[in-house]
Amino acid sequence: MPAASTTCRQWFFRLGLVAASWFAVGGLADELPPAQIAVTAYPSIQTALEANPGRMIFVPDREYPLTNAIVIRHSGSGLYGFGRLVQANSNAAIIEITGAAGVRIRDLTLTRAPGNEAAGKPALDARGCTSLSLANVRVIENRAPTSAISLRQCRDAEITGCVIENYSTLGVDDRTASPHYGCAFNCIDGTGIGASACPGLLIQGNRVIERRMRPTPELKEHFKLGQFVKRAAQKGSLVSQRTWDAGYVNNWHQGSAIVVTGPEESRGVRVLDNHIENAAQGIDLHADDVIVSGNIVVNSFMGLRAMHGSRHVLIADNQFIRNDLWAIGLMPGTGSHGAIAATQGTPAQPANTDGGHLVANNIISDFGHGDSRWIWGKDGFTRAPILFDRGQEPDDPPLRDVLVTGNLVFDSGRDGVAAAGFPQPQPLRYRTAVYLADGTNGPRGLIFDGNLFHSGREGISNRKLEP
Repeated sequence: MPAASTTCRQWFFRLGLVAASWFAVGGLADELPPAQIAVTAYPSIQTALEANPGRMIFVPDREYPLTNAIVIRHSGSGLYGFGRLVQANSNAAIIEITGAAGVRIRDLTLTRAPGNEAAGKPALDARGCTSLSLANVRVIENRAPTSAISLRQCRDAEITGCVIENYSTLGVDDRTASPHYGCAFNCIDGTGIGASACPGLLIQGNRVIERRMRPTPELKEHFKLGQFVKRAAQKGSLVSQRTWDAGYVNNWHQGSAIVVTGPEESRGVRVLDNHIENAAQGIDLHADDVIVSGNIVVNSFMGLRAMHGSRHVLIADNQFIRNDLWAIGLMPGTGSHGAIAATQGTPAQPANTDGGHLVANNIISDFGHGDSRWIWGKDGFTRAPILFDRGQEPDDPPLRDVLVTGNLVFDSGRDGVAAAGFPQPQPLRYRTAVYLADGTNGPRGLIFDGNLFHSGREGISNRKLEP
C-alpha cells in the first residue's frame, strides 16, 4: 500500500506539471473569461460604458446618485449587478437605450431620490433597439404619467422577472385635441410596463404592483378626479351629452400594469406568468398574434382587454380576482378599420379588424369586490365579468369569430365575504356573467362551449350564448 500511494502522488504531481505547462503556453488559458469590468474603476457609470463599448459593466451593490440619464448607445453593451441607481432629476430617465442591439440590463434597482418620485420620464426608456433583455430589474417609486419601463420600436425584446412598484401619479388626461373626446380631466395615471410597435416581445414572470395610489372616494373628492379642467370648442364624438354637460367622466383611473400597443405593428407577443395588483387596467392589448397565459390579475377595474384591431389573441389559463367593471373584454376601437383603397399619394391599407380569438380555461372570482366597485354604481349596464362589445365608432368592423371554452365565472359572494369582522354572504355584484353588445356592429360568430358561468342578477347572459 505505501508504494501504491507514492505512485499515485507522483502521477498527480506530473499531471499538475503538464496542466501548468499547458496553461503557460495558452491551452485552456485562451478559454478563460475576460476580467470583470466594474464601474468602480471609472469616475461614473456613463464613463465606464463609453470606455468599454460592447461590453457588460458590473455595478456593485451600493447607491449611485444620478442627475442625468445613463445613455447606452453601443450594441452588446449592458449593466449588471445589485447596484441601486437613484435619479434626483425628475425630468430625466434613469437609463436610456437608443438604437442598439443585444443590450442587457440585469439585477439593478432603478428608483428616484426622496422628494422627486413624481417624474416626467420613464425609469428605463428604450427606443429603436433589437434583442433587448431586461431581467430581474427592480423599478421602485417611478411615479409618472408615462410607463416605468417604456419600449418603443424595439424588436424581439424580453422583459423577465422584473418588479415594478408604485408607478402611478396624479395628472391631467388632456384629450382636447382629439375629435373623439375634446376634454381634459383630472386623473390617476401611469403604467408599469409599456411597449409600442414591438414585434416579437416577451413579457414574462414580472410583478407589477401599485401599493400607494388607490381609487378611494376620499382621493377622488380631494383631487377632483374626473372633473373637466379644459374643453374644446366642440364635444367629442365618443362623449355623451350628459357627460359633457356634467363636466365629469368616470374613467379617471387611467393607466395599465402592462400595455402593448402599436396596432398593425406589434405582433408575435407573449404575456406570460405575470402577477398584477391594484392596477387601473391590468393587461391592455392593441396587437396581433398574442398569447396571454398564466397571469394573475388582482383588484383592477379591468382585468384584460384587447381592441383597436387586435387579432388572434389566445387568452388562456389566467386568474382574474376582484375585478370590477369587467375581467375579460374584447371590442373594436377607433384604431379598428376595414380595408382602405389606395388614393392619390396614399397606398392601400389592409383591414385592421378584431377577432379570431380563443378564450379558454380562465377563472374569474370575487368579481365586484375590488377597490373600484363604487365608481360606476351598482347598475353599470356593461358591468359583467366577460364583455364582448361593439365598436366605438359606427363604422368600426365588428368583433368576429371568438371561441369561448372551459372558463369559470364564480360567484364568490355566496360563500361569504369578510364584513364587520366575520364572513357574510354578499349579493351578486354583476348583472350577467357575460355581456354581448347589440347593434349593427355588435359581436358576431361567438361560440361558447363547456363553460361554467354562475348566473348574475339578470341571468347568465343578456343574449343567448350560441353553442
